[in-house]
Amino acid sequence: MDPAVVRDDMVDSLEHESKGCLRSEALSVAMREVPREAFVAEDRGAYADRPFERLGTRVLAPSTVARLLEALDVREGDSVLVVGAGVGYTAAVVAELAGAERVHAIDITRRLVVEARENLAEAGYEGVLVDRRDGADGLPEYAPFDRILLEAAAVSPPAALVDQLAEGGRLVMPHGAGEQHLAVVEGGEVVERLGGVAFRPMLVEGEQADTVERNRTRREDREFARRNAEGRTGWEQEWIDWDDAVGR
Repeated sequence: MDPAVVRDDMVDSLEHESKGCLRSEALSVAMREVPREAFVAEDRGAYADRPFERLGTRVLAPSTVARLLEALDVREGDSVLVVGAGVGYTAAVVAELAGAERVHAIDITRRLVVEARENLAEAGYEGVLVDRRDGADGLPEYAPFDRILLEAAAVSPPAALVDQLAEGGRLVMPHGAGEQHLAVVEGGEVVERLGGVAFRPMLVEGEQADTVERNRTRREDREFARRNAEGRTGWEQEWIDWDDAVGR
């Protein structure tokens, strides 16, 4: 079947009242334009509304992408940062809204950065800049950004990302540790909550799938050190020279 026909069916479904996650005309047009098959293999169900795993990350379902971008409210000419490039699909949709040269995407996993670049080029969005960075650090060289999308959960808005927002800018992110909600952040404060979500936490350096030793991360090392410090008692804290003590 013609991919364009299937793509239209997908967008029609997202606009349907039962899902209702796609409401704006501009985003509807953008999602109809982006060839998702360039980012998701046919055997993965390029236009199926379900997530799947790729190189240690979760490729978002189209309905989730629609929810995120409705909240982000990208306008033509906005400078946009996507934190969590993944396979590049979300960045491509943003490029349709803002213009490819206005879109920047980062990911902590090197193999995903390479794949996102290749996919975006194949789909005709080679103007999108994709770089390998720690998401919490953002991309200060290209700041400020009118819009920042964080595709990973955090317990509070990352300070660097807030600092990189332009005046009047907007950050959209999954907010929370256990129970999460989709949050709109402006001026460093959560100004709107848009329903529940379930995202993985933002990775720190050493936790990405292509790290040589993923089972020991800096976060785990800090936790082990804290537990060990709290668990030490008696002789572990202070050495006693018993020979000297008995002789006195």
